Amino acid sequence: RALFAEYAAELTDPEQRRLYEEEVAALERERGVEVRFVHPTPGFVLRTSQEGSRRCYINVCSNALMGEPRARAERGGQRWALPYSLAPGREELRRAGRRRLLYDVVFHPAALRLAARSARFRRLLCDTALDAVERHCGVRLDRANAAVLRGTSYKGIPQAPVLRSPLPGGAPKPPDDGDSPLPPF
Repeated sequence: RALFAEYAAELTDPEQRRLYEEEVAALERERGVEVRFVHPTPGFVLRTSQEGSRRCYINVCSNALMGEPRARAERGGQRWALPYSLAPGREELRRAGRRRLLYDVVFHPAALRLAARSARFRRLLCDTALDAVERHCGVRLDRANAAVLRGTSYKGIPQAPVLRSPLPGGAPKPPDDGDSPLPPF
């Protein structure tokens, strides 16, 4: 038990998490990929159901790494570009052994500020989040009964997804010493 408690304490230690993220970034840089961790800042939660039977929650979050929302004037109104990041869906256990499905959709903080001021923009943000989950996760969500949970800014335990982008010039050539136990990338 003592070893497990020590392991659990190490997992929740922010210094250990920072060290882990630095190591992952260094390893990916060796492969020619830039890695950035997207730590979601809680915004609001949408409650809906998946496939009409399983309850699921969509955490609408923010992070400054996402692109800012942009409006383009068109005939009859405006067309908004809302860049987002979608973390893969996950299941978490609740009390009494019940499971819940969670999805994180991350927008720029300016998008959540606009949503706090305008009910129409909040509806646009909710529709975009629902579209993102349906399109990229291949599920059907109950849009008619989707509701924003009052007083709840995040469900579950926050997880930081990764944004990967290739470095200019590609991966550096490894030294050819011939005795590496790892296969080439």
